[in-house]
Amino acid sequence: MARTGPGPGWPEDGVVIAARAGDAASIAALVSAAHPHVRRFAHTLCASEQDAEDAAQEALIVLFRKIGTLRATAALSSWMFQIVRHECVRRARALRRRATPVPEPTVISAEDDVLRRLEGERVAVAIAALPADQRCVLVMRDVQGMPGRLVAQQMGLSTAAMKSRLHRARTALRAELGSEDG
Repeated sequence: MARTGPGPGWPEDGVVIAARAGDAASIAALVSAAHPHVRRFAHTLCASEQDAEDAAQEALIVLFRKIGTLRATAALSSWMFQIVRHECVRRARALRRRATPVPEPTVISAEDDVLRRLEGERVAVAIAALPADQRCVLVMRDVQGMPGRLVAQQMGLSTAAMKSRLHRARTALRAELGSEDG
């Protein structure tokens, strides 16, 4: 009995092996089968729907161009998800660079600057310690300022489920930051 590819909905090993060998029909079948998985994953990572679509397309282009470099058929899904993750991070960094900086007050004491940086680091460490689902909702809603309905849609959740995760994330963050004060 032939094992199927990396998971449900992925093509069988034979298709992946033929694609690695350069078979055009197998490459097309592989790209087609990978598309929904890659797209869904991109939507959980990227800040906007457009960035997610672009990241998914970029990952599929990399798949098309570099399938011959894949060493093991079982590694296909993790390889694809790594490409998507890299592309989403790249797009987030580019967005951050394009953002216009907020003007700072003209005179900031060195002490205030150090305290502001330390507080920012504390918050970043506390956010990083949250479970992935809570961290993602918190970042999309509170850091990136996305509307709740859009966050729920991008995460594939109901609005109520998104609000519940956001509440748990905020509560955990508040508790973590409060515990460090004492």
